[in-house]
Amino acid sequence: MTLYVHFVRHGEVASHQGDVPITEDGAKFARKIGALFGEKIMNSEKVTFLYASTNRTRQTAEMMRKGILDKLQERELEEVDLSEPTVEDAIRNPDIYLGGLRVEMVSTPEALAEQTKSVGLNVNHVKTVPFWPQFWESPDRIGYWLGFDDPPGENTLTVARRLMKFAESLEALPGDETRRFICVTHSPVLRAFLNTYLLEKDLGEPEYCETIDMTYESDGSCTIRYRDFIKTINNFQTI
Repeated sequence: MTLYVHFVRHGEVASHQGDVPITEDGAKFARKIGALFGEKIMNSEKVTFLYASTNRTRQTAEMMRKGILDKLQERELEEVDLSEPTVEDAIRNPDIYLGGLRVEMVSTPEALAEQTKSVGLNVNHVKTVPFWPQFWESPDRIGYWLGFDDPPGENTLTVARRLMKFAESLEALPGDETRRFICVTHSPVLRAFLNTYLLEKDLGEPEYCETIDMTYESDGSCTIRYRDFIKTINNFQTI
């Protein structure tokens, strides 16, 4: 069995001030990217769509699935098993905590306070909490988190390892058909993974709908591809 795992950044959004949807252009582009995937898929593949628990990842997965269907119909392939998109906790954004709550790393104090109002943390209060003021002031907020050894929650290595071990676990699935997992997630997750397992440096934000492509072979090797970067590792060598 050949196993393909694709970690995909969600489609274009107008802002990162909460759980916002993708834009109309973002939906069209996600469908186009799905059609490109449809050119690679062969008959008898089993394709599973997963997304982190946000509107933008779900909508991206749905549009990519439509794009794949467009291409499969054009190619007259009828024996491909395409799942409906389902939420997957393992590919979620980093777990960051404030006031006893898990919060998202949003772009403004107001958006953060919206998440913490149930425990009485207002805008003025969250502006004084360590980590956050420097996070908002940074020209690259996710880059700031990547380089912060002890954030108020998961750090780079923890998130990257979560993603890698999730991907490795898929090899245990039964059956001999080719399986493909299309996992729509967020830029902090992708950047943490790349920084840890492929690049050993940070290239900044991935483009919308950009992918990390992983191919697992029966000999226990895994090839990771991102842009022009390629690396083959042994499953038992991962941290």
